[in-house]
Amino acid sequence: MTTATTPSRIAGHFAELASQNRKALVPYVTVGHPTKESTLEIVPALIEGGATMVELGVPFSDPLADGPTIQRSGFKALQNGVTLAFCLETARDLRAGGVEVPLIFMGYYNPILRYGLERFVADCAEAGVDGFIIPDLPPDESAELAAISRKHQRDLIFMVAPTSRDQHIESLNGQASGFVYCVSITGVTGARDDVSVDLPAFLARVRSKLELPLAVGFGISTPEHVREIGRDADGVIVGSALISRFDEADPADAPTVAREFMRYLSGQA
Repeated sequence: MTTATTPSRIAGHFAELASQNRKALVPYVTVGHPTKESTLEIVPALIEGGATMVELGVPFSDPLADGPTIQRSGFKALQNGVTLAFCLETARDLRAGGVEVPLIFMGYYNPILRYGLERFVADCAEAGVDGFIIPDLPPDESAELAAISRKHQRDLIFMVAPTSRDQHIESLNGQASGFVYCVSITGVTGARDDVSVDLPAFLARVRSKLELPLAVGFGISTPEHVREIGRDADGVIVGSALISRFDEADPADAPTVAREFMRYLSGQA
């Protein structure tokens, strides 16, 4: 069994957390939601609250992996005039403002392809984006982007689900790097009440095929979820539950909401 060994901020992050017996806590925010510029204040607030890595959602008109909550945030961001170029500018500004944790773009392939694969990865490297999650890019069609990502020492992160066959999981060897995004349920994003009882067996199956950290997302919304999943995974990803809190608050309060929600999830509140 072989794996990609791309040196990256993400790999170092997971190694450092493991040495401290800690788990990654990874919030997802849509760039440009609730207001176009609010991400610049939200991300530092998330880190203050306990986030150890941040996913930056690149809004797209047809987000097939996203449930209604994140779809709405993406639609609002598009209305606010957010583009892929603006997302890169936001990442660049976050780095200039002192953000040091890993930053990951989560978006769809069409805008990246239109932007140009080489140009996209090179600009991400320059802006300080450490990796990419692209839900609609199958592993067997990812060779070109994987090669470019390795050249620029960026991580191409793939998703696996409980329905993924062993052949699919094994095909990520040599292409995936950083970590593997393990979808906790069958379906789209969205907060749910319970963690699947089948999750530990699913994660064990993925570990038997890949030698990368495993982070679990979809349906996570409480400290209990974080603790339960953290027993078997290396990281926990939270998106819809956070976005919902933004939607319920005044946009001006988004940084405070972000900080308090991270403290709640990490058990500090």
